[in-house]
Amino acid sequence: MLGARPSTKIFVLWFSFFKNMNKISKIDKSNMKKVILDFPKQFKIGLDAAKHIPISTIQYPISNIIVCGMGGSAWPAELLRDWLNLSFPFYVNKTYVLPPQTNKKSLVIISSYSGNTEETLSCYEEAKKRGLNIVGLTTDGKLKELCQKDKKSLVLIPKDVPAPRLGCGYTFASLAKILSNVGLIEDKSKEIMAMAKNLKPAQKENDGKKLAKKIAKKIPIVYTTDRLKVLAYIWKIKFNETGKIPAFSNHFPELNHNELNGYLKTNKNLLVIILKDNEEHPKIIERMEITARLIGSKNISVTTISLAGKSLLEKIFNSVLLADWASYYLAIFRGIDPIPVEMVEGLKRKMIRMF
Repeated sequence: MLGARPSTKIFVLWFSFFKNMNKISKIDKSNMKKVILDFPKQFKIGLDAAKHIPISTIQYPISNIIVCGMGGSAWPAELLRDWLNLSFPFYVNKTYVLPPQTNKKSLVIISSYSGNTEETLSCYEEAKKRGLNIVGLTTDGKLKELCQKDKKSLVLIPKDVPAPRLGCGYTFASLAKILSNVGLIEDKSKEIMAMAKNLKPAQKENDGKKLAKKIAKKIPIVYTTDRLKVLAYIWKIKFNETGKIPAFSNHFPELNHNELNGYLKTNKNLLVIILKDNEEHPKIIERMEITARLIGSKNISVTTISLAGKSLLEKIFNSVLLADWASYYLAIFRGIDPIPVEMVEGLKRKMIRMF
């Protein structure tokens, strides 16, 4: 009846909803939830940020690409490499020195969200000393300062997310645009924007919440294919940094030749998560299914998640979103702010005091 007062049941449900929202906001001090919901917007901004990189500043021909970065500033490059299945040499470097493949015709992309990553800045200095092609990718910090002082190409992305792992859309899209600008790949802007348009973060939230409840106090081990092994590694990182729990990853078929035997007599406090692309090689699918049954026979929980999307790129980033939601609610359910990485920052402080 029009104008009737809501039923007691509806009132209780709404009261519970707002009470829970208030509780979450007290835990999630940086509003990570909004960052996840806004994630698709990052791709256009990332593409626009790199569109100015001029071909004229690069010495040709380019023999290979070296992307130097750590954590959330590095794995978007690995995703890009695996998505494009690149035919030219593309290396992701995660240490203090440039890899042995580096030569005078290399294009070195220095990627650091903060601009202050110790290992990455060390690579910048080496690349500068060797007179190599350099493009900086950052928000601010020492890297921005050095690129501007040394007149190196610089891509500036927004500093509006509370952690590098949440800005992967900016980094991924900027890297793709850099590669097309220097003529190494065709422009992928339309494909990236089509993917971003189809991402629906809110629709993944409930699935992430259910997965977080399933993990509870278990240690997650994430498996996928060799082709997408970086995706399993990203899930591991999300569980470590956002969820604040140990987590591990591996890939098929290699894990069937060693790690599988580790379940013979092991701790039951594990959850194996298998990320399955239904378009994968039939023998890999078969291995996933048999592995799930074998591990399950040892009373260890196994969850298989089919990658969802119209394209490989959609599948990848839908999966990243699910990992974000699952790790987010792992932290929330335990009353922990999902953003800070106290152990990582503590190590950095100790490293500074040593020098």
